[in-house]
Amino acid sequence: MTSKDLAKKISNLILSKKGYDIKIMDIKKISSIADYFVICSADSDIQVKAIADEIDDKLRDEGIKNYHIEGYDSLNWVLIDYFDVVVNIFKIGTRNYYNLEKLWSDAPTVTVEDKPA
Repeated sequence: MTSKDLAKKISNLILSKKGYDIKIMDIKKISSIADYFVICSADSDIQVKAIADEIDDKLRDEGIKNYHIEGYDSLNWVLIDYFDVVVNIFKIGTRNYYNLEKLWSDAPTVTVEDKPA
């Protein structure tokens, strides 16, 4: 599976848990951190946790394990690192505060519609 395919798959998993305002940012030409950021919003701690668990569980079932998870204790911003794809699940206020889209504004970005890609 390519990193682009993984980013799309993660986006679909986010949609399955009603995550919204999903962006896939192609950062491979501007950073060595990863190939893609997947960013989404959620309305509550419970929804942030549900999205993070869904991504981790479903990908693990396919043999894709994360390298690292951060923020799972506070659930304001959960980051899941899959090496080439880094997932950022935000509660809306935290997303607005950190504004990763502005920070990485040089990256080509795709907005994921509310239907599976």
